[in-house]
Amino acid sequence: MSVIKSDFREHPLRIIYDFLKIDAMLFMALVLLSLSGLMVLYSASGGNIDLVQRQCLRLLIGFAGLLVFAQIPVEQLRKWSLWLYLLGIILLLLVLAIGDMSKGAQRWLDLGFVRFQPSELMKICLPMMVAWYFSGITLPPSTKSIVIAFAIVILPIILIIRQPDLGTAILVTGTGLFVIFLAGISYRLIAILLGLMMAATPIFWNYLLHDYQRGRILTLLNPERDPLGAGYHIIQSKIAIGSGGVYGRGWFDGTQSHLDFVPERSTDFIFSVFSEEFGFIGASILILLYLIIIVRGLVIAANAQSSYARLLGGAISLSFFSYVFVNIGMVSGLLPVVGVPLPLISYGGTSMVTLLAMFGVLMSIHSHKKLLGH
Repeated sequence: MSVIKSDFREHPLRIIYDFLKIDAMLFMALVLLSLSGLMVLYSASGGNIDLVQRQCLRLLIGFAGLLVFAQIPVEQLRKWSLWLYLLGIILLLLVLAIGDMSKGAQRWLDLGFVRFQPSELMKICLPMMVAWYFSGITLPPSTKSIVIAFAIVILPIILIIRQPDLGTAILVTGTGLFVIFLAGISYRLIAILLGLMMAATPIFWNYLLHDYQRGRILTLLNPERDPLGAGYHIIQSKIAIGSGGVYGRGWFDGTQSHLDFVPERSTDFIFSVFSEEFGFIGASILILLYLIIIVRGLVIAANAQSSYARLLGGAISLSFFSYVFVNIGMVSGLLPVVGVPLPLISYGGTSMVTLLAMFGVLMSIHSHKKLLGH
């Protein structure tokens, strides 16, 4: 047995994984998911090789970022947390002041050599900041500490909602709230907060939501109320998912997607294309791959050796789950359409690079724990 264990440790792939400070299971799952995304993107785009090549370039940049973050010690990331958060706030303020307008929203910064969406960066900066704050106090936190943590979360959310970008605001909120939840917030306080949120619903509905956002929620509750208007896209998306059956229609053979019934089929609604072409079995395998990534991330977080690493790793894993849940729930009619891409499958730029950087942080947590173990 000792000989087998020694041979495994000396395996070339194992040596490479250790040298790059990456977790083999998590890395391979991410690679398989990315390859699946390229395959379905090629079909969803009607064989647009240029689109696939741009996606490949973004994946290469994202995985390069993953490897870079994997080399940075967790303690160093903790020291950078406050400064990265403040940088993110400054960038969000710049978006509101001089950001590019696109489709009625002001979400982008164009620096000449690069154009990016600063709100995406808060998906990693915010949980790092909240985890940094909790790492300096005794856990479970007091009510005062939780209030301060909520203030840290709310500030960037207000700036993102002003753009407006409800989908990203919801996801960024989740990254911060997951850290607060993992820090040990009491169930009594959770109940109080839920009550306050319910009480504030009329204010949120009347004063914070735009007309088109209220329309999306009403469409979710009853898409058939306007089947040729607001409800058309979600109805067509559900038809596409259902028409895939058990085995799917086959790659490039989806009728709903290739006849332009499914909207945004390369981005937000790409799961509908995947389900139509590969059916229930294909969709189940895709979801299983997501679950492997989420569970492995939670295991890495649970085995971390500092409160900062545990809180941050857990929040990253749960945030990834929320991205998957929101997108699949959105295209299947369970949640409002909020413009959230399917992680590593949808065509995208800043969001993909940020997401892979987050997994680089998880790799760092894994390798840091391993080095301490030696």
